[in-house]
Amino acid sequence: MPPFDVPEGDPFGAHNLPYGVFSPAGSPAERRVGVRLGDHVLDAGAAAMALGSPYAALLAQPSLNPLLAAGRTTWSDVRRALTAWVTVPSHREAVEPFFHPLSSVTLHLPFEVADYVDFYASENHARNVGQIFRPDAADSLTPNWKHLPIGYHGRSGTVVVSGTDIRRPSGQRKAPTDAAPVFGPSVRLDIEAEVGFVVGAPSALGEPVALGDFRDHVFGLCLLNDWSARDIQAWEYVPLGPFLGKSFATSVSAWITPLEALEEARVAPPERTHPLLPYLDDSTDEPGGYDLRISVAINGHVVSEPPFSTMYWTAAQQLAHMTVNGASLRTGDLYGSGTVSGPEPAQRGSLLELTWNGRDPLELPEGKRTFLQDGDVVTLSAWAPGPDGARVGLGEVTGRIVTD
Repeated sequence: MPPFDVPEGDPFGAHNLPYGVFSPAGSPAERRVGVRLGDHVLDAGAAAMALGSPYAALLAQPSLNPLLAAGRTTWSDVRRALTAWVTVPSHREAVEPFFHPLSSVTLHLPFEVADYVDFYASENHARNVGQIFRPDAADSLTPNWKHLPIGYHGRSGTVVVSGTDIRRPSGQRKAPTDAAPVFGPSVRLDIEAEVGFVVGAPSALGEPVALGDFRDHVFGLCLLNDWSARDIQAWEYVPLGPFLGKSFATSVSAWITPLEALEEARVAPPERTHPLLPYLDDSTDEPGGYDLRISVAINGHVVSEPPFSTMYWTAAQQLAHMTVNGASLRTGDLYGSGTVSGPEPAQRGSLLELTWNGRDPLELPEGKRTFLQDGDVVTLSAWAPGPDGARVGLGEVTGRIVTD
């Protein structure tokens, strides 16, 4: 089907237009900014040059970082131009030669990751984890959880694009019944279904970013899988938190959905049960949540459908907290929402929760699972409500577990 003739109801229609970076067939070393339309990719830089666009130099790049750094006004202008190029009939003859079938291109990590931060923003997830590891505690949440978005700095150099194989990590582990730690491959390899937010415009050192400035700094979002070696994590994380159990790999989608494509998906977050300090108080702000419907599949079998709308802390609050001490933002910063889990058992975003730490194995067509086995393929997909009843598709995140 010709690229302009996207079927009605396609979640990657002209109302979406996510950005990525691709290599055309036969040119593996050449990287270009692309925009997805249906099952095709538009070479955005080539189209811009053919049409004499003032954004040609910005789009004829091997990475999204120059566009990210250009700021919100430019993001809107470029999106408006792209929408016209793929919808106005008079542009069709000029633009159509620059489309590539999605099946023919190689997709790359779409931006150069600067810093990476991961949060812990789902109350359902936090309560499940608390009940698993602190079953006798009076409250499954830690005392600080309702007062600030908990997070940690991760390793940006191991963020990889969807489709990259995930090598089973090795490290120290010690079960409660073991006399001493041992070294070897993780035997409790897990996933975390998350949403990642991509920072475009930077901020100055010493200047916090206010809640209301979120959309001036964050360009868009993508699905994110925060792979986790639970046995390595459990032994190492006291008293400083996640380290080798998390840093071996984080997978992100090849497609970044601009926030402007998600206007109809904005929703109010869950009701706050504790008063918030002023820098986090969003009670009078525009809705900060997003209605994203996520699916988690193992080897093609859906095991969970976590709803992002249930997240207690919003991306704007996370950004405000991340910078309130004066920490600066850089173009290409990535921060993860934390595991997305809903209130129902079938809405849990990690195997730790789905199997209740291995107590209740999942029944899959190829056998039971507590944690991931070699050869397992994990796929995250999602959609959000769009204009006039349309769906906005988010690029999937896939990874296959391999070992030496």
